[in-house]
Amino acid sequence: MSQYLEIFIDESKEHLQTINEQLLELEKSPDDLSIVNEIFRSAHTLKGMSATMGFEDLANLTHQMENVLDGIRNHKITVTPELLDVVFRAVDDLEAMVNSIASGGDGKRDVREVVQQLKQIEQGDVPTRKTEPPSTTPTLTQTYGEFEYNVLQHSKEQGFHTYEIHVKLRADCLLKAARVFMVFDALNQVGEVIKANPPVELLEEEKFDQEFVVTVVSKQSAEQLYAQVSKVSEVEEVTVTAIDVDKLRPSELTPPQLEVSQTEAAVTAAKEEQKEEKAEGQKEEKEQHKAVANKTIRVNIERLDILMNLFEELVIDRGRLEQISRELNHPELHETVERMSRISSDLQNIILNMRMVPVETVFNRFPRMVRQLARDLGKKINLEIIGAETELDRTVIDEIGDPLVHLLRNAIDHGIETPEVRRAKGKPEEGTVKLKAYHSGNHVFIEIEDDGAGINREKVLQKAINKGIISKQNAANLTDKQVYELIFASGFSTADKISDISGRGVGLDVVKSTIESLGGSVTIDSHEGVGSIFSIQLPLTLSIISVMLVEIQYEKYAIPLSSIIETAIIKKEDILHAHHQKVIDFRGKVVPLLFLKDVFEVPVVKEEEDFFSVVIVRKGEKMAGLVVDSFIGQQEVVLKSLGNYLTSVFAISGATILGDGQVALIIDCNALIK
Repeated sequence: MSQYLEIFIDESKEHLQTINEQLLELEKSPDDLSIVNEIFRSAHTLKGMSATMGFEDLANLTHQMENVLDGIRNHKITVTPELLDVVFRAVDDLEAMVNSIASGGDGKRDVREVVQQLKQIEQGDVPTRKTEPPSTTPTLTQTYGEFEYNVLQHSKEQGFHTYEIHVKLRADCLLKAARVFMVFDALNQVGEVIKANPPVELLEEEKFDQEFVVTVVSKQSAEQLYAQVSKVSEVEEVTVTAIDVDKLRPSELTPPQLEVSQTEAAVTAAKEEQKEEKAEGQKEEKEQHKAVANKTIRVNIERLDILMNLFEELVIDRGRLEQISRELNHPELHETVERMSRISSDLQNIILNMRMVPVETVFNRFPRMVRQLARDLGKKINLEIIGAETELDRTVIDEIGDPLVHLLRNAIDHGIETPEVRRAKGKPEEGTVKLKAYHSGNHVFIEIEDDGAGINREKVLQKAINKGIISKQNAANLTDKQVYELIFASGFSTADKISDISGRGVGLDVVKSTIESLGGSVTIDSHEGVGSIFSIQLPLTLSIISVMLVEIQYEKYAIPLSSIIETAIIKKEDILHAHHQKVIDFRGKVVPLLFLKDVFEVPVVKEEEDFFSVVIVRKGEKMAGLVVDSFIGQQEVVLKSLGNYLTSVFAISGATILGDGQVALIIDCNALIK
């Protein structure tokens, strides 16, 4: 059955996404049976696929959800927000099961509670909204299978101690998965993690409350392990308990759920049956989808990475050929190289487009999240998504999800006011959060805009002064934007009361570092009482960029074209002085000059001339003039990392290998302007 597993996982995720989207539509139009039928079809197909593949828990939960949907479409059950809460919880469990299977697990999960709730709904007992949900803190314990038991026994014979470590994160911890990773990393430095509860895949997806427990074997003492975990920030409590392995009894092994005897014919027959079910009432649609499906293949991202790496080498060799062609001045060689350059440019565009994914793959999960947060907080919120078809590199897409989640949660929790407060301010009761994506040059911009309370400037300043982030003297001279930048400081929060959902500023240091690690930046614009806009700028792709090659003395540097406004030649007498800074008058604006030979401490071997070559660069509204010795020309280059030893080099974002084999450093204009 393993040959069908990848198709099963991909199709299951597509059906679950459809169910999520249609449930949100059903909440807006509870009497629209066509929506119910669409959800029922996806659930029915998912049930059949799961049963065929042998994932019984997944099939059983989907079957119970299907019964509720059947009751709705037969007018036996009325759709209410409370009923949909239960169905959404069931979908969450289904997603967790599918993700478990995708990670190599067995897709098992304790869903007895949600199954019981679905059965009660099926019998006519529809839940009502409770004013306060019961707060129960389950006690996490570890149980061990035979294999784990043998590992612990063997470790004991090798002189290792076994510990169970209970970890509780702070209630205001946002990036829980990141903290879990840091705990695991800290423990792996002094021992080895054998088991976790909840399992690792659920911890990575943040599908847990604030607590988890890990079993560790180590030759260190309990006190040393306690100190190791306690160093991790946002950890509230740590309990280390030594375990006597001899007193453990291995739990009974769960019999495998997947029978090898199921044949290919059974799978084919089940799939045919599913197709027939789905075809009811929509034969034309089916034919269209079938035509599209036949022209689509799924490609593993690792294969695209290999293809991209090979093409990067081709770009370097292309640059070398172009230089040799110019030096030899051979017409036929020159013509062939030009043709190869055009073909490789087309090939580059195709490879880059293959890696591009619409941001809607990330945006799709937000309407559901916003709905739940609005209900939990008693707020009315309208989420507007604009530009979901905007495409980004798959590598960026994989990383951008978590930062967007936290910025949205902040906007909803501390940006949008409650209906009562909004009424008192003369605003509509329903707050609006806009999530917008658009292209601009070689960048993609993603904006999160809310019409809420905005950021309180004085409150931010006071907190920053109290925390020692800034002095009182410096605080008086800051612009509004510089004040808003302070909320990106580590651990900074303006929240008076810690919230389990978010606090504007909590975790924003992690958000900023994630975005900057992708070569992007994040800025804030806010007006108190009107709202805030968080703007994220991201590169379209992370590997091949267009640059302007320049020379500083006899060294070559590359400046990204996306940062350049214009190049110019200026006379020595055109340079002015303002506030101890050399500046020029550029089209009516005063632009500061930076002499790159001084910034990068380039040895001076040429005498200074009467004319200067200047590259005007911009970041947002700020501009600067970079003074170089000469322009070489425009070129596409492969961006290579400088490696772990040179991560802190000022104003250099990487390097590239030129056609003659020389290495040119790529200048980070944002760092120079800042």
